[in-house]
Amino acid sequence: MAGSLQSVKRRINSTKKTQQITNAMQMVSTVKLNQIQRHTASYQVYAAKIRSVITHLAKSHLLDSISVSSSSKKSDDPMSSLGMLQQRPVKKVGIVVITSDRGLVGSYNSTVLKQTMTLIDNVSQADNKKDDIVILAIGSTGADFFKQRGFNIGYEYQGVNDVPKFKEVRPIVQAIVTMFTSGAFDKLYVCYNHFVNTLTSEFRAEQMLPITAENVGDLENDGLEDAKEGQLAPAYDAEPSQNAILEVVLPQYAESLVYGAILDAKTSEHASSSTAMKSASDNADDIISTLQLQYNRARQSAITTEITEITGAQAALE
Repeated sequence: MAGSLQSVKRRINSTKKTQQITNAMQMVSTVKLNQIQRHTASYQVYAAKIRSVITHLAKSHLLDSISVSSSSKKSDDPMSSLGMLQQRPVKKVGIVVITSDRGLVGSYNSTVLKQTMTLIDNVSQADNKKDDIVILAIGSTGADFFKQRGFNIGYEYQGVNDVPKFKEVRPIVQAIVTMFTSGAFDKLYVCYNHFVNTLTSEFRAEQMLPITAENVGDLENDGLEDAKEGQLAPAYDAEPSQNAILEVVLPQYAESLVYGAILDAKTSEHASSSTAMKSASDNADDIISTLQLQYNRARQSAITTEITEITGAQAALE
C-alpha cells in the first residue's frame, strides 16, 4: 500500500510540474498573440492603400491591357514586375504552404496540410498529381510533410520570427516571382490559416499569380471603404507612364499579399498554441483532481487497515 501511495504522489507532482510548463507556454503565446495583433492593425493601413491602387487599375482594365501586351513578348529580366501579369496555359501549379516550425500548436498544422492536399487534388490535371505541383514551403512542418510524400519542393524557408518583419518577406517574394517568370509554374496559390478569433481560424487558399482583375478582389471584401456608395472614387494620373507605375506598385502588392498571409498565419498559430496550452492545463487539473482523490482514498484505506491491525493486536494480547 505504501508503494501505491508513493506512486500516486509521484504522478501528482509530475502532473503539477507539467501544468506549470503549459501555463507558462500559454502566457508566452498570449503575449505573442497580443504583439502580432497590434502589429497587424498598423500594417493593414498600408496593405489597404496598396490594394486600393491595384483595385482601381483592375477596374480601369489597365491590368488586362498590360497583361495582353506582356504575354505577347517575353521579358529577359526574370524579376520584371510586369512578368507577374503574364497569363499562359497552366501546366504546373505552385502552392505556397505556410505552416509553423514547431509543434504544440493544436490542430493548426494538420488543418493547413489537410486542406492543401484537397486543393492539390482539385487543381492537379495529371494522373500523377505530384508531376504538375510545385510546393513552396514556409515553415519546416509543411516542408517535411510534402518531402515525405515525394512532392517537388521548389522553395523552402524556415525560421520566420514570431512577429515577422516586412524585410523578411522580400527574399521570399523575389524567389516566388523569379520562379513564376522563369516558367517553374504557371499559377500560384497561397495557403494558410486565417485568424478569426482566439478560438477559431479558417483555411484560405488565394491565387497570387498571375495578377489579374479577377483575383485582385473587391474593395469591400477586404474592408476598404474608400468607394462607398455616394462617395467619389479617387482618380489616378500615371506619371511618367502606366508601365513605370506598375513596375513599382506590383512588387509592393505581391509583398503585401505574402506578408499579410504570413502575419495572418502567425496570428492563427499563436492563438492555436495558446488555446492548446490552456486545454492542456485544464486537462492537468482534471488529472490532478482524480489522482488526489485516488491518493486520499488509498491513504484512508491504509489508515483504516493500520487501525484494524492495532485493534486486533490489542485484542489478542488481552
